[in-house]
Amino acid sequence: MPQYDLSAAELAAYRGSVTEPTGLAAFWEETLQASRARARAPRVEPVDARLPLVEVSDVTLSGYDGEPVRAWYRRPAGVGGDLPLVIRYQGYTGGRGLPHQVPHWTLAGYATLDVDSRGQGSGGGWVGDTPDPHGHGPSYLGGFMTRGLEDPARHYYRRLLTDAVLAVDAGVALPGVDRDRVVVAGVSQGGGIALAVSGLHDGLAGVLADVPFLCDMPRGVAIASAGPYLEVAAFLASHRDAADRAFATLAHFDAAVLGRRATAPALMSVALMDTVCPPSTVHAARNTYGGPSELVVYPWNDHEGGQFHQEAAQLEWLAKLLGGPTPGRG
Repeated sequence: MPQYDLSAAELAAYRGSVTEPTGLAAFWEETLQASRARARAPRVEPVDARLPLVEVSDVTLSGYDGEPVRAWYRRPAGVGGDLPLVIRYQGYTGGRGLPHQVPHWTLAGYATLDVDSRGQGSGGGWVGDTPDPHGHGPSYLGGFMTRGLEDPARHYYRRLLTDAVLAVDAGVALPGVDRDRVVVAGVSQGGGIALAVSGLHDGLAGVLADVPFLCDMPRGVAIASAGPYLEVAAFLASHRDAADRAFATLAHFDAAVLGRRATAPALMSVALMDTVCPPSTVHAARNTYGGPSELVVYPWNDHEGGQFHQEAAQLEWLAKLLGGPTPGRG
């Protein structure tokens, strides 16, 4: 796939196509307040993952409407005191995985929380354990992007983003976490979720968003040639009079819109041959992001992005941001 999107100069100036919906702040304030009112303290149960260097716990936290969401909490074994926490959200169709699937941040000495995606968890070997019990209107092959397009109050991403925000609430309450050094992270869908959470939760120390999905969604639907944006295009090909309503709904969950409210520093990445999350959609998120940000560009990559090269960049960035993974308050 050749580089197909805007020129470098146009990307640097591009700010997206989505106008903030009227009442967006009230929509999210009411949504989060209602779910927080039903939340319970996270349940933490140690798990023997046969990893002598990593402590693993099975966590059940409260998400949308108080519904249970599963996660893995990992810490380097034998390390006392409160550690910085990296909360990871999953890529599209992925789940929290198995207890031994340890992220690189844990190996570097950080505590980590891998949060399940409700109703997903059947893609790429990353299994999930959290159902989504809510019904929905017509959708394209069960695609999550089109579940509830008729109304933001019923859309799938209202529930998923609420889960993600409340995961931060739960994360700072876990034993051994330095609540002043909490970072949210993810790739693709997970990166978009991290950006959205940065605009919906105060007090984050940082954001890691790689080749993020859910940004400037109308443009993504118009020009992506692979991936979940095609679900919306296929839906609109059948529901020919639904475009205005559909994009009005999706604007409530657009990470390029919600990220305008963020204040935490962010490290983002973009791939200029990305056919799933077009480069212009990522630049829209970066160019309008509310806090300080850095962008790593991978000119010759598709949606795989920087992969292990980006992980190395993250570790260096986190060490500078947080002062390393050494315990804080003990």
